[in-house]
Amino acid sequence: MNVLRKLHVQVLIGLACAVVLGLAAPQSAIAMKPLGQGFIALLKMMLAPIIFCTLVQGLAHVKDLRMLGRMGVKSLVYFEVVSTFAMVLGFAMVNLFQPGAGLHASNIAESAEALKTTSGAANISAVNYLLSLIPHTLVDAFAKGDIVQVLIISLLAGLALNMAVGADSVILRGIDEAQNVLFRMLAFIMKLAPLGAFGAMAAAIGSYGGMTLVYLLKVIVLYYVTSLFFVFGVLGSISWGIGLPFFSVLRLIRDEILLIFGTASSEVAFPRLVEKLQKAGCDEVVVGFVLPAGYSFNLDGTSIYMAIAIGFIAQATDTPFSLWQQLGLLAILSLTSKGGTTVAGGAFVKLAATLQSVHTLPVGGLGLLFGIDRVMATATALVNVVGNTMAVFAISRWEGAFDAEAYARETGKRPRSSCLKLRKPAAQAGAVQSN
Repeated sequence: MNVLRKLHVQVLIGLACAVVLGLAAPQSAIAMKPLGQGFIALLKMMLAPIIFCTLVQGLAHVKDLRMLGRMGVKSLVYFEVVSTFAMVLGFAMVNLFQPGAGLHASNIAESAEALKTTSGAANISAVNYLLSLIPHTLVDAFAKGDIVQVLIISLLAGLALNMAVGADSVILRGIDEAQNVLFRMLAFIMKLAPLGAFGAMAAAIGSYGGMTLVYLLKVIVLYYVTSLFFVFGVLGSISWGIGLPFFSVLRLIRDEILLIFGTASSEVAFPRLVEKLQKAGCDEVVVGFVLPAGYSFNLDGTSIYMAIAIGFIAQATDTPFSLWQQLGLLAILSLTSKGGTTVAGGAFVKLAATLQSVHTLPVGGLGLLFGIDRVMATATALVNVVGNTMAVFAISRWEGAFDAEAYARETGKRPRSSCLKLRKPAAQAGAVQSN
């Protein structure tokens, strides 16, 4: 019976019950949707304060501020290289297998819901996006829960405290205690995880099962196969390169992976990832900076989704789409795939924004994907979370800010030496004071 007390086992049971209810009684399953919505809302409520406390607490104790600059450059380079590779892989797979060929949906009409989404996405531009990163007030960023805005405020507050107060400041002690309280609150909320996963999965199967899955089975299978190849081929290779057994990393975040299966949202994993990555040996500063930034700029799953979706729409609507057009769209996607929400449907909004901007493909093609977006959102969120987990480990090892003993304690596996060249020996890399 002790097995039943484990969170991931309880979540699996909740998911199994959701599948049964969704197939046996779709209407009753749809009525369970508020359970999933409520659980996601509780976790989203925790995001902004956890990001703020974690990043401020870390930055306030950084001895060498040049480390922060190096880490920022390394993070952006890592994000762009890996997410671009994900996008190229998606384009290659959709061109090779052509899941939309033969559908001949050239006259498809836009659904009302898809029209609503694209009309909102039409207002998205590079200038508007950059301006939206600046919160109207300090409180507004926390009220909206915008990760990038909270990240900006946290960076400013952390750097200001670093230069203005000492390590024994009352403010810093207060932030440290607030962080402990937040993690205790998170532990209370996580006890509801099986119920939340049950509600979200039951509603999804009750609403989008059957016909939708059969109608677009080819693109769903292609997307999941491509995602698996990226996770185990690309991210697995990165894990090997930095000296970490990849399956031990996956076991470390298995609870979060199972939650995402039920909710199709990567945000539900964020609060616990902060805590787990710190316990697994990653420096507090690296976790506090790289993980929130990755949630906006290292969206590997979103990159794969958009590449496959655009190729599928071109094939399904019989729209000529040359290699040069694809390369041009790839450059645009490298920008539009960044930022935005990480909840279910976020990738669809970014896809809508891209199609509205380039006018290369018919916007009506979005109606083909609208029904299965929830099914594909699960893989998108999973790849995003695993990708950001690997990004934190990679930057930690690159900066020499990684505790191998802590990783061994948490996973039972001892890390090997990393292929990444450190700026200075790991023994001298301590950039953070102990409290």
